[in-house]
This record gives sequence, C-alpha cells and structure tokens, in this order.
Amino acid sequence: MIDKTVLNAQEAIEDIQDGMTISLGGFGLCGIPENLISALLEKGIKGLTCISNNAGVDDFGLGLLLQKKQVKKMIASYVGENAEFERQMLSGELEVELIPQGTLATRLMAGGYGMPVIYTPAGVGTEVAVGKEVRRFTFHGVEKEYLMEHAFEPDFAFVKAWKGDRAGNLVYRGTAQNFNHAVAMCGKITIAEVEELVEPGELDPNFIHTPGIFIHKIFQGEKYEKRIEQRTVRNKDDNE
Repeated sequence: MIDKTVLNAQEAIEDIQDGMTISLGGFGLCGIPENLISALLEKGIKGLTCISNNAGVDDFGLGLLLQKKQVKKMIASYVGENAEFERQMLSGELEVELIPQGTLATRLMAGGYGMPVIYTPAGVGTEVAVGKEVRRFTFHGVEKEYLMEHAFEPDFAFVKAWKGDRAGNLVYRGTAQNFNHAVAMCGKITIAEVEELVEPGELDPNFIHTPGIFIHKIFQGEKYEKRIEQRTVRNKDDNE
C-alpha cells in the first residue's frame, strides 16, 4: 500500500507557488486546515485564489492570509464574520466571487466526479447569472431555467480530518464533515492534515468518509486551537 505521509505542513506545501488556486475545507472555523494555512502564512505565498465556504475571521483561519495580502481572489458563500475581508472587497483590493452555498458544494463535488459543468436553478435571474449560459429543462414535469456553472478544479485542496491512515483514508468528526469531503474530491493535489495518524487497517472501513484515492499527501497536525467564531453566554441569573 502506498504511504502518502509527509513530515509536516511545511513539507506538504513545498510545491505550492504564487498565483495558484487552493480550495479549503471547513465551515466557519470548524474543521479548517489550521496547520496548512499557517504554513502558507509562514512561506509568504501570494496571489492566491482561495475557494472556501467562508473567509475565516480577522485573526484566524483564512483571515490571517487576508491580513498579509496573500489572497488575490476569494470564492466563497458566506463572508460576514471578517471585517478585513469587507474592507478589502469594498476598496477593490480583493476580487470576490460570491456563490450560493449549494452551488459551491456541488461545483466542488462535480470536480471530483469528473463532470465539467452542472446546471442549477439557484441564481437564475440574479447578478450571479450575469455572463453565464442559461438553459431550459423539464424536471419532474416542470419546465424552468437552469444556470450552467463550471466545476472547480483547484491546483491544491486542503482538508482537515479527525483521523487518517498512511494510505490517506479519512474520518471526520461531527460537524467537521461539512465541506471537507467535497473539497478533498476536487483538488488536482489534495493534502490532508489529521489530529491522529494511524496505520492502514486501523480505521473501520464502514466509517471512512473520504477514501484515500482522493488524497495525495497526509500528515499529523499539531497545536489545534479549534477557535469558536462567536461565543454567546448568559448570566446565571437568567436561568432563575
């Protein structure tokens, strides 16, 4: 069995160059590839196009790359937690493509399935459809317009899992499944960081979320902060 392990995040990203496109798993700050993002920050790679559900927060996740002006274009669904993102977008410093969340997920998966395009009713008749092909299809007896969207084919994909083996098989934990599997499918080169790296055969095959066929490099990460975007608490008196 092929051993896909590398020593650390720095070794994993050694082939990434300025101007490349990277897709990243995670939803909010849950299940984001923290070590790989930090490695990009340290290496100072610039001109990146990042595909992710969101852009992190001002001082964590993709927000760190935005602070250092390492991201040229952001393709995302939700970006409301990042003031620096807003500032760069409004000032014209950052190119932004906002995508309906379902369309984002399906374009990621289509890249893994080998489908060059998808058709979706989401976005028809809105700014999302400007300059794109629209076709009419009859589905379940109803004829309506569908927008053609191209599959994503990023140069690299970054994902974070709970456990993984040396062959690249991954298991996510709870909500961290979010976009990670779809992201893992679409990368020309997919890199996985895991909290626990085990030997092949130690993972129950019935509970593997991403098969190793999609993974090219894997390493055990360290120092996971697992930040929470917004923490809301109430006073003890509120319970009385």
